[in-house]
Amino acid sequence: MNPQPEWLQTRSTADDRGASYLSIQDVNKTYRTRNGDVHAVEHADFDIDEGDFVSLVGPSGCGKSTLMSMIGGLETPTGGRILVGGAPITAPRRDFGYVFQDPTLLPWKSVLDNVLFPIRTQKRVVADYLAEAERLLRLTGLWDFRDKRPAELSGGMRQRVAICRGLINDPRLLMMDEPFSALDAITRDDMNLALAKLWDEVHKTAIFITHSIREAVFLSDRVLVMTARPSRIVADIRIPFARPRIDTMQDEALFSEICAYIRDEIHQAHDKHVSR
Repeated sequence: MNPQPEWLQTRSTADDRGASYLSIQDVNKTYRTRNGDVHAVEHADFDIDEGDFVSLVGPSGCGKSTLMSMIGGLETPTGGRILVGGAPITAPRRDFGYVFQDPTLLPWKSVLDNVLFPIRTQKRVVADYLAEAERLLRLTGLWDFRDKRPAELSGGMRQRVAICRGLINDPRLLMMDEPFSALDAITRDDMNLALAKLWDEVHKTAIFITHSIREAVFLSDRVLVMTARPSRIVADIRIPFARPRIDTMQDEALFSEICAYIRDEIHQAHDKHVSR
């Protein structure tokens, strides 16, 4: 078992239960297949306060995306319940935003039109969102590229467009599922800095899935560690760095210590899972 470092702060599920913006309460997900039941998520139980940036880390295939899909109303839990503002989530919500690994931009539309696409599909008045689209594109350095098509952009620029699109309807919650995993290392570092800077401006509640521990620590207020399938959350770690986040914090000894601690938590959870 890891020794408890001085910086370590965790959140108990008993902390302010019922007062949080988002509450995941003993959630399970089992898929019925011809070869038997597949237990994807077991007893997920945590709360997220409004404005928190929370990352989920864990082995590939451990159920991170399944858990996010249930929070987003895209899948139904087998057991437990998920509440937002005290009300159960039973279907996708218009006040949630989504960003995926593939930016899934429409190739025939301009950057600006791609950002505004959710507004059109929800049959809202596009003119009411032009100012917000401009603000987001300026914050992400894309305003001068507003008339370009996706094929004319780099991979990092396309993901910035996808993030702007996820934010255009002023969502209460933004869910990001490995949005930078397909990018090269240098571009990925740039995107982490860009997202951290953007977050200082928009300050939305966020759930972020990543396989990069360093990325999770750099971006997040809290990091939740998940085990291999059937996944459980074995650690809920507060990141003790103030905002705004700056690149040089990754050179600090404390940053590396936190990353090593999370890595050990993942490895210990894996060893326990294998020995069962």
